[in-house]
Amino acid sequence: MPPLREGTLLYMPTTLPGISVTEAQKLLQTQDRILKSFPEVERVFGKAGRMESSTDPAPFSMMETVVVLKPEREWRGGMTYEKLEDQMDRALKIPGTTNAWTMPIKNRTDMLTTGVRTPIGIKVFGADLKTIEGIGTHLEMILKDVPGTRSVYAERVAGGYFLDFDLKREGLARYGLSVADVQTIILSAVGGENITTTVEGRERYPVSVRYARELRDDLDELARVLVPTPSGQQIPLGQLAELKMVSGPSMIRNENGLLVGYVYVDMTGRDVGGYVEEAKRVVSRELKLPAGYALIWSGQYENMIRVRERMKVVLPLTLFVICLLLYMNTKSAVKTGIVLLAVPFSIIGAVLLLWVLNYHVSTAVTVGVLALMGLDAETGVFMLLFLDLAYREAVEKGRMRTAQDLEEAIVHGAVKRVRPKMMTVMAAFMGLLPIMWSAGAGSDVMKRIAAPMVGGLVTSFILELLVYPAIYAVWKSRAWKVSTPL
Repeated sequence: MPPLREGTLLYMPTTLPGISVTEAQKLLQTQDRILKSFPEVERVFGKAGRMESSTDPAPFSMMETVVVLKPEREWRGGMTYEKLEDQMDRALKIPGTTNAWTMPIKNRTDMLTTGVRTPIGIKVFGADLKTIEGIGTHLEMILKDVPGTRSVYAERVAGGYFLDFDLKREGLARYGLSVADVQTIILSAVGGENITTTVEGRERYPVSVRYARELRDDLDELARVLVPTPSGQQIPLGQLAELKMVSGPSMIRNENGLLVGYVYVDMTGRDVGGYVEEAKRVVSRELKLPAGYALIWSGQYENMIRVRERMKVVLPLTLFVICLLLYMNTKSAVKTGIVLLAVPFSIIGAVLLLWVLNYHVSTAVTVGVLALMGLDAETGVFMLLFLDLAYREAVEKGRMRTAQDLEEAIVHGAVKRVRPKMMTVMAAFMGLLPIMWSAGAGSDVMKRIAAPMVGGLVTSFILELLVYPAIYAVWKSRAWKVSTPL
């Protein structure tokens, strides 16, 4: 589908796992400050981390900034969405981050349908997270050289960092402590514990208590956290547990009973289908998957394939229904074929206008072509109706004796068709041209629906007036066995 411009942008940079709260805050503020410096930007609002919801499993390493844009009439001259995104992307080339650009509503829709926030995503399925991460980083190296790639990032599914408290059972038994006693101290002193809720008018805020940052910011300080025993002693945590930093999965994804890791690909300047086909060839040539592992291409490409399969049914069915209705109306297979000749006549103009406007073939364009087929059937039936009326009138009045009489009758019918056909075409133009000049939200989609109809009506109007009478004359001359050449 062509982009549905929402008037806002969603900037979603990704960095490596393990970033601290303080560094995430500094990075987010730096990014927001750069974005706000663009004159087209009205305001920005950034977020790092996640809310208390299972529908937003975003770690600190994945940030989101909503960029609210000013109305397009207030932008710099010649500025477009594509140019603005490119300029912002170049200004935000911060080492250690990978940029991705989308729009808020579109992002939520994509995340709900495919789970991928970028136009193209690759899902790596397998049984071992480290192997999945290795395949993802290899894909990252391969795809960055494919023309049209703006950014590519493979999830570090096994690259999370954790503080592990390995409790010493002998030490616990010596001081009469249980595992739960020590875990309670770790939970309250290090992790924090909600003790109450403060009421501020209509707002509610939980109050959490834990040790100050300087008492828990390194392993030596944590090892000195005191644990009370039943006998009243205060034992340092370092004597009861071994504190160590370990690496592990920052987030585990599971689809269809298999572990999965995502590779996010942001592209520009190309159509999604052409990019994926080239990327598939490069990946198949340079990547050999281990046994038991598989790749699935997702994102907008997945939606495109789904629509393509649906169109394989819709397009033939539409043509069949049009042919059936025409045959029921004309009661003649020849007349039905003549009316259907309007389809290639109009396709010429549709393709030409799409080429002039540089529109890719998309779902919206396909919908426009389907609507154009209905207009073709309408104008073709009108043209055939006037030719038939003129022909029958000449036959009934006894003027159909030579080829010259046949030609005069057909020309007379075609001339009578010019005014009503002009009215039909102009009525369609008056309804479609405002769509082609629109610039509001949703105009990019509507323009691609209207463009095939606008271009197709022009060539259909001209070619039907020029070609239909000649084809009709050839058919009738053979039917009446008129020997004199026309």
